[in-house]
Amino acid sequence: MAAPTNKQVASVGRILLDTSLALPHRFRALFTLRNLGGPEAVDWIGRGFVDKSSLLKHELAYCLGQMRDRSALPILSAVLKDPTQEPMVRHEAGEALGAIGDPQVLDLLKEYSQDSVTEVAETCQLAIQRIEWLLKNPDIPDNNPFLSVDPAPPAEERDVPSLRAVLLNDNLPLFERYRAMFALRNIGGKEAVLALADGLRCGGSLFRHEIGYVLGQMQHEAAVPGLAAALDRLEESPMVRHECAEALGSIAQEECLKALKTHMGDLEQVVRESCEVALDMYDYENSGDFQYANGLGQIQELA
Repeated sequence: MAAPTNKQVASVGRILLDTSLALPHRFRALFTLRNLGGPEAVDWIGRGFVDKSSLLKHELAYCLGQMRDRSALPILSAVLKDPTQEPMVRHEAGEALGAIGDPQVLDLLKEYSQDSVTEVAETCQLAIQRIEWLLKNPDIPDNNPFLSVDPAPPAEERDVPSLRAVLLNDNLPLFERYRAMFALRNIGGKEAVLALADGLRCGGSLFRHEIGYVLGQMQHEAAVPGLAAALDRLEESPMVRHECAEALGSIAQEECLKALKTHMGDLEQVVRESCEVALDMYDYENSGDFQYANGLGQIQELA
């Protein structure tokens, strides 16, 4: 398949930035740009950080991190440093810097590891530890079956009860608990899913939000009750509730549909928008389509 032209990338980029379109359409354009890759795609994604949707901006930063393109470093650094950006957006920018893994951002991450926003500070601390771990372990292969760039490498431990004990121990360093989290995800199965779901009741909001993300990746029906309960907890951080909504959209069982529809009118904008996007994911998962963002087909579908 021939590489996309700048004109083709721009056609998808304009969809991403078109505020008159429904958010699910713009999300599909975003993930198309992520899949296409290259500096032009990075540039179009970077233009979206003036949007009014914190959910979309959060996802922009996530995609830039997953692309691992060093040309995104100035964009992400500016977002992390911008106090007018929402905490969940700044957090995701910090995580994306860690995902790209370039040591040149260590000084910036160290500066913001003391940020007044706990979630931002913790994210930068994790990003520092990830980069330092990569520098010390350059030859360890990445065997992540989910093909995502994670904020911590999985632990070597394979015993689920032992990993669960680490995961749920609020007295252990967050990086160690994240390593247990990703090890459980990679092991898979109901026992690992239920161990992870127990994490939705402990730790800080950053930790619980990552649990929601991981459960969404696993797409196991055993996670549905815990995710739905977290979404229902109005006192829970919107950062956590939004991630649980998206996870339910990925799992796409009938019980997920009920939970998502219940919160379509939620008081929190990011939760409402997450439910809207999650319902689109639900439809995709039940459609039989091969790919959520089907490359340049997005141009014909949405332009």
